[in-house]
Amino acid sequence: MKTIKIFFSLLVLLGFACNNSNTKSHDSTTAADSIDSDVQKFMTEAASGGMMEIELGKIAESQALHPRVKAFGAMLVADHTKASEELKTLAASKNISLPEAVSADHQKHIDELKALSGADFDKAYIKMMLKDHRKDINNFEDASMDAGDTDVKAFAAKTLPVLKAHLDSAKAINRAVKGSLNPEDLSDGVETFPQR
Repeated sequence: MKTIKIFFSLLVLLGFACNNSNTKSHDSTTAADSIDSDVQKFMTEAASGGMMEIELGKIAESQALHPRVKAFGAMLVADHTKASEELKTLAASKNISLPEAVSADHQKHIDELKALSGADFDKAYIKMMLKDHRKDINNFEDASMDAGDTDVKAFAAKTLPVLKAHLDSAKAINRAVKGSLNPEDLSDGVETFPQR
């Protein structure tokens, strides 16, 4: 009889321990655990892309020939610094760690442009900004509609008009520096430049 009481006591204790361990694991869930991987990926890519834009903008300010390219670089430094700070604050509130350095792909772009100057830099930089901002706009549009976090959706929606303004500016500057002949890259969509 004593053995049965001990056996039942052990069962009760084991059941209690199991219930406590389940409760504990649910209580220790962090904000980052509740954010889906697509949102974390978006935030990580946005952080790296923002750092690249800031670095390239600084390079444009010093290495560009055309004054509009220099001014465009300065605008990107200011706008992307502001967006990056907002993203860092948002990530901190969600317990998400953002990269402290650009990705290898972004670093490759920085290194390529660092090697150029003058008109060659202007053309390559504007071509890259056209391509990069189109990609960014697509990513931010997707996040603004489909992100699994309302704060991230709001951040993406708030940043979209700035990215679209950057793309419009890059298209107009592209006409001045003749960086890309692709009709999508031209501000009116039909202008072509003579081949050299």
